[in-house]
Amino acid sequence: MAETLSLVGLTPGDASKFPFQFSGGQRQRICIARALVMEPAFLIADEAVSALDVSVQMQILNMLLDLRERIGVSIIFITHDISVVDYICDRVMVVYGGEVVESGKKNAVLDHPENEYTRKLISAVPQITSVKLL
Repeated sequence: MAETLSLVGLTPGDASKFPFQFSGGQRQRICIARALVMEPAFLIADEAVSALDVSVQMQILNMLLDLRERIGVSIIFITHDISVVDYICDRVMVVYGGEVVESGKKNAVLDHPENEYTRKLISAVPQITSVKLL
């Protein structure tokens, strides 16, 4: 168990803490550690970072990428956030109304979306066009 806690950025001492003693990011790490104890071939991460602030999101995403490399686990990452898809995924499957409307390599789908729903998801990503400094 100590090794698994270490894999997700926690310490063995964290195993004796109560849930209220953990931040949201630490709770997410605990959920991932609980799944990893079973030594799965793949993880399903459903909106794994949606409730976290941006800096903690990046920590969790980087941890997942590291786990993918270190222990060879595949990840099915479910999200509405295309910027997260762009950061973490190799392949993309866009589902609308319970049906796959588009799939393929990440760059092919995101750079040349064929489906209107995919285009709407991509257009929903905030863009910084200019910044004025005072």
